[in-house]
Amino acid sequence: MFATYSASILRSTLPLRSVGVRLLSQETRRAIEGAISSAPVVLFMKGTPEFPQCGFSKAAIEILGRQGVDPAKFAAFNVLEDSELRSGIKEYSEWPTIPQLYVNKEFVGGCDILTNMAQSGELTTMLEEASVLVPDTE
Repeated sequence: MFATYSASILRSTLPLRSVGVRLLSQETRRAIEGAISSAPVVLFMKGTPEFPQCGFSKAAIEILGRQGVDPAKFAAFNVLEDSELRSGIKEYSEWPTIPQLYVNKEFVGGCDILTNMAQSGELTTMLEEASVLVPDTE
């Protein structure tokens, strides 16, 4: 269905952090920016699209599937595979929860935001404008 990228591909660029005050390191920032740049639609989630590990991640995948996001324009990153990615993405976006959706490198929101946007039609409009939906075959 959707391409899934292992968080472990980021691991080589993510430094180990000691316990204490967390500040987003330049290495972590670059790794996250690389992940966000890997596809027009990027989801940081718990688990994979095929095997989500929380209800919110599952709901986000279902919403994107119902919207018709083109799998060739989608990447998912499993934050459960890398604690640095899991905490770093929260700092990067200044959003406290996972999943997190990015479209064309812009943070959209979490599951609650996606749900509201899908219900209002705003998500469809945004995804159409981003040209990330599977083309209609007529």
